[in-house]
Amino acid sequence: MFSHVMVGVNDLEVSRKFYDALLGTLGIAPGAANKNRYFYRSPTGTFGITTPINGEPATHGNGSTLGFTMQSPEQADAFHAAGVANGGTTCEEPPGWRDGAVGKLYLAYLRDPDGNKLCALHRPAK
Repeated sequence: MFSHVMVGVNDLEVSRKFYDALLGTLGIAPGAANKNRYFYRSPTGTFGITTPINGEPATHGNGSTLGFTMQSPEQADAFHAAGVANGGTTCEEPPGWRDGAVGKLYLAYLRDPDGNKLCALHRPAK
């Protein structure tokens, strides 16, 4: 459905360090520079960070969450830990299993250095 997702950041190098570490836990190479942006490519899509083109400060979307697919709860924990160790902050409940209308999920939430809400999601095989 999506070709790419991009979020605005205020300090490109602080955010590059954060996302290099965070996405590195998924086996994704460090961001490739392109002017005032970095792109992280995978076989299924592209994630990007950019300073806003209009020169205004980047702001996070209240109520917005970017979800990343995890292969295991351990990968979700590593993703979350790498984010917190590189300038992110944990949010929501601690990483763990949740039961809900769509079944059992392992979730780990955090915010990046600019406040964008991220979710590591593992859905077990049925």
